[in-house]
Amino acid sequence: MSDIARRSTDLVSMSATELLDGYAAKAFSPVEVLDAVEDRIDRLNPDLNAFYVREQELARTLARASERRWARGEPTGPIDGVPITLKETLATVGTPLPSGTAALKDAPAQTLDSPVAASTTAEGAVRLGKTVMPDYGMLSSGVSSLHGISRSPWNREWTTGGSSAGASAACAARFGPLHIGSDIGGSIRLPAGWNGLASLKPTFAIVPVDPPYIGRAVGPLCRTVGDVAVTMQVIARPDPLLRDYTFQDRRLPWSAVRDAPFQDNDIARLRIGIHTDAGWGMATEPEVARIVHDAGAIFERAGARVKPIGSIVAPEQLDMLDLFLRARSWLDIKSLDREARESVLPFIRDWVIGAADHSAVDLIAAYQGIQAMRYAAIQATKDYDVVLSPVAPVAAFPAHWPMPTNDPATSLAHIGFTAPYNFSEQPAATVNAGFTADRRPVGLQLAAHRFDDVRLLQVAQWFEAARPAGAVPVWPL
Repeated sequence: MSDIARRSTDLVSMSATELLDGYAAKAFSPVEVLDAVEDRIDRLNPDLNAFYVREQELARTLARASERRWARGEPTGPIDGVPITLKETLATVGTPLPSGTAALKDAPAQTLDSPVAASTTAEGAVRLGKTVMPDYGMLSSGVSSLHGISRSPWNREWTTGGSSAGASAACAARFGPLHIGSDIGGSIRLPAGWNGLASLKPTFAIVPVDPPYIGRAVGPLCRTVGDVAVTMQVIARPDPLLRDYTFQDRRLPWSAVRDAPFQDNDIARLRIGIHTDAGWGMATEPEVARIVHDAGAIFERAGARVKPIGSIVAPEQLDMLDLFLRARSWLDIKSLDREARESVLPFIRDWVIGAADHSAVDLIAAYQGIQAMRYAAIQATKDYDVVLSPVAPVAAFPAHWPMPTNDPATSLAHIGFTAPYNFSEQPAATVNAGFTADRRPVGLQLAAHRFDDVRLLQVAQWFEAARPAGAVPVWPL
């Protein structure tokens, strides 16, 4: 490998915190980093299909402005000069929002930046573009009627996960260190788990979302927990336009993740629950369950009180969530004209039609079921500081499958570990905990109480350092 190629590989492999330290030391500049990242995207993205829109001219302008600020020793914020991507559904000026579906291929360009687009730009991030998602964000894969199939950098035959599909592919491929997605049932954590990434679905309403929706959260996918915290420091702040009426301005001390990392004595004070049977949907693969229990043993050796726990929510509550989400998407699809409706991914059409004949009474019952699930999740986790579980009951499935069962009738059978925390509003993070025998990543989910996001990331970061060497991702070339 030539010196130029080696330097390029080094730059794309760095975390955001390492890039910032390098900028401060004048070891390299934001423009040099952008050059290395763009070259990597040019070479690998045609196979991976991570991007909906690349904003190369904007990225160059932002990188040059950042380079000038760092030369003066006046960075504008904690991610100044760091490459970043945003999920397709997070609005940016001048780019349409087709929601991953060919049915909306003629959607108009947006005239306002979303809250996270505005905050990351204000803090000097270098936006590379928008990453792809599946139809309406309602698949845990990278299968889209508009964009085609996104593929995992680990193996082109494996799923990226979804619905933050392009974000996870871009992150694992080292197209920059910071990537922002959204999550209403696992859409940040599932792709992170299947790609060996660190992520956070934050406490509901601490990151402003436009438009807000029950259970919906915006959060980062990164290769290190430290970078997750750096991103949260920027995006968990008020939207000046006040578009999210649910927003709670908590100003959590995100810098503590870097400045006050947890030690073994901090872990020894924790009460840890281990949850490997969702009690609904797909059974947890034995290999996945073993990896999660091995993670629990690491906490136990550090002195934490570790206890297995049973199912958190009742099967009928997750059935009600399935009906509610089908009805939500049926409302979108029903309003389309015939040509547009027929262009929606057939799997999605088959899934949503299950809600077409239900009454208003059925849908109110579904909503009440979600509220019961919220109560059950909080009650089941209240005696623990952190609950460990798989992110998903199975490891990565084929890239061309829309969902792990590949069957619309059981479309959501894999979200029993993730979805309860969306609707209980609790934070949930991911860290890679190991690999299956065929080298598919297995993510560990760590969940905590509302607004305990910083401590949760400190715990996740401790595990990131404590996990065995064989669980540490060696990122694909």
